[in-house]
Amino acid sequence: MDNPFLMMTLVIVVPVLCITAIIISMIKIIASRKQSDASFEEQKQILNEISLKVEMIHQQTQILQSVITTSSAQVENSIVQSVSHNIQSILMAQNNGLEVLNKQMSQMATGNETRMENLRVTVEHKLNILQKENEDKLEKIRMTVEEKLHDTLEKRLGDSFKIVSERLEMVYQGLGEMRTLAAGVGDLKKVLSNVKTRGILGEIQLGNILEQFLTKEQYTENVVIREGTQDRVEFTINLPGKDSQQKHVMLPIDAKFPLANYQRLVDAHDKCDKEMILLEEKGIENAIKKSAKTIAEKYIHPPVTTDFALMFIPIEGLYAEILRSPGLVETVQRDYRVIITGPTTLSAIVNSLQMGFRTLAIEKRSSDVWKVLDIVRKEFVKFADLLSKTKTKLDQASSTISDAENRSRLLKTRLDNFENKYNIEGPPAAEIVNGILPTAEE
Repeated sequence: MDNPFLMMTLVIVVPVLCITAIIISMIKIIASRKQSDASFEEQKQILNEISLKVEMIHQQTQILQSVITTSSAQVENSIVQSVSHNIQSILMAQNNGLEVLNKQMSQMATGNETRMENLRVTVEHKLNILQKENEDKLEKIRMTVEEKLHDTLEKRLGDSFKIVSERLEMVYQGLGEMRTLAAGVGDLKKVLSNVKTRGILGEIQLGNILEQFLTKEQYTENVVIREGTQDRVEFTINLPGKDSQQKHVMLPIDAKFPLANYQRLVDAHDKCDKEMILLEEKGIENAIKKSAKTIAEKYIHPPVTTDFALMFIPIEGLYAEILRSPGLVETVQRDYRVIITGPTTLSAIVNSLQMGFRTLAIEKRSSDVWKVLDIVRKEFVKFADLLSKTKTKLDQASSTISDAENRSRLLKTRLDNFENKYNIEGPPAAEIVNGILPTAEE
């Protein structure tokens, strides 16, 4: 009864065994009933026995129930006591473990605090050493960098100041050149402000163009066209005449430079003054027509000159303005027989005249070339006759040399036969003959 688990086992197993025994006895009774035909009394007796056994089982069951009730209370008490005992044991063991754990934790905490303090001290010491080393290294780096920066800065500043000085010197030189150029421009402006000096400038430019393309014999400077007058044209180009009596015909060229009208026109364009532009364009047109009329009256004098003349405009911009004026060039050419040219167009005209001069020179010298060719033809006929006679003489000499070679070979053969016949010692007869007689080349 002390073991509750054994009691529970008996309470469960004993009723099961009783019920099993009853069932087995009933099975045996039923089996015996089938084997024999018993009487009613016997059956009744069997039933009584069964009822008695059932009554006995019922009584045993009640007994077992009371036993079970008592046992369950005892088992419950024993289980509660056992559980409480175990719980107390567990609590005591837990309290003991907690105390041990608390001790260990306090010991670990104390050890950790000690180790952390030692680690903090060590790390702080190491950090101080590292900080000091870093400060020393940074100081060295700073000094090195400052030294290099100082040297580099001094070098670059020196180079920069040197370059700046050179540039300033170049600027000063440029300023000096600009002053000189400004003075030259002022002088040029003074020159261009005078009508006479402007004419001299155009005359110089015209002379340079003619000198570049023509020879000294092909043009003349400051020529009097009409006898008995003092009117001199600046330049004339000497064109070939029609016959031998008239050696050349002069092409008059005169330079005109209406600069004042052109400057006023440029100023009007800068100010965008339409009325002033139209007025100045009209002024330039009148000046050009007036100059063309003067050239036609003074310098066009056929047959001494050509029936037309050239007007030279020294500035391309002014020449372009003249070309832009509608019908001006055609009117001047038709009414006054004057062709207006600029520096570029005059160069092209003079170049084409130079090509004409070359063609005319070739035509004049063509008769001389034919005479020379006729003399060469006659001399070539004589040379052909001489070559024929020379060929005849050479053929005769070649025939004579061939006969001499044949005779020398015959003489050599006979001498060889003579030597072989009489066994004469000495140099071969062929060598003697070759030394005496001339060869075919000789």
